[in-house]
Amino acid sequence: MKIGIIGAGFVGRAVAKLAIKAGHQVMLSNSRGPQTLFSLRPMIGCEIGTATEAATFGDIVVIAVPLTAIGQLPVAEIAGKPVIDAVNYYPERDGQVAELDNQTTTTSEYLAGFLPQSKIIKAFNAIQMTDLEKDGLPAGNPQRRALPVAGDDAETKKTVIALYDAFGFDAVDVGALSEGWRFQRGMPCYCVRMTESELKAALEGAVRPEPAGR
Repeated sequence: MKIGIIGAGFVGRAVAKLAIKAGHQVMLSNSRGPQTLFSLRPMIGCEIGTATEAATFGDIVVIAVPLTAIGQLPVAEIAGKPVIDAVNYYPERDGQVAELDNQTTTTSEYLAGFLPQSKIIKAFNAIQMTDLEKDGLPAGNPQRRALPVAGDDAETKKTVIALYDAFGFDAVDVGALSEGWRFQRGMPCYCVRMTESELKAALEGAVRPEPAGR
């Protein structure tokens, strides 16, 4: 399939490399324009473009930008499409966001507020990108690392789980998008190598933090 990636940092480039290796077509984009990405075309084998072009290109769109940049996403071009949300909240980088500090929403639900017509799946946020590139193992290996996924659209979730598998990882379906808090930054399984059984236990035992200020 065609994968449009908005954000060409560590996350965007790692997902692009693995997706191309798995046989998909990829277009990478960033906020500075495709001229700043010209070296990635021969290096990775991807197409390059603007965020709008990547959104139009993709059968599925990966959002891999800082939280502060989601207000600049090409909403119209992403509307109706499956979206992989790899965004994390870092207050020291993004500033304070009251809804996230107060635990009244999750990062993915916050993103969904900007993309109300898109089918959003939380994935690829709970692993370091250097690990994503090197930790993949064949299916059936007892040491295979597992990664969490959450979302409300069943078909999009199947697509993302298939990508996890192609990249060498088992998937643990956490449930609805609202359950994405279980593997946000700061939770026990965040960026920790776990097998499927270990990840399931960590997700089930997760406790939502108290709202900031209490």
